[in-house]
Amino acid sequence: MPTSSVNGITNQLILTACIAELDALRYTPAGLPALNMRLEHESVIQEAGQIRQVKASVKAVAFGAMAERLVKQVAGSRWSFNGFLATPRNGKQVVFHIQEFQQD
Repeated sequence: MPTSSVNGITNQLILTACIAELDALRYTPAGLPALNMRLEHESVIQEAGQIRQVKASVKAVAFGAMAERLVKQVAGSRWSFNGFLATPRNGKQVVFHIQEFQQD
C-alpha cells in the first residue's frame, strides 16, 4: 500500500466509500489522465463511549493509470480506497488523492 512519508510524517488515508459522481476523464497540461470524483461514506462509529452514525462526502482525484481504471467503474459501487490528502493550489477544500482501490 502506498504511503506518503517524509521524516517520519505520514499522510495516508484508507476509506471505504461508494462512488457518488464521476466526472469525464480529462488530461493535465502534461498529458496525464486525471479524474475528479465524489465519494460518499457511511458507517457507525463509537466515539467517546457513544455510538455515532457517520456520513461524509469527499472530493477525490486520481491520475494516470489509476484514473483510467476508475473511470470504468459504476457510480454507486463500493470500494476501499487508499491515498493521501492534499489541498489544491487554487482551492480551499481538502481533496483525497487516490493511489489504489479494490473491491470492498
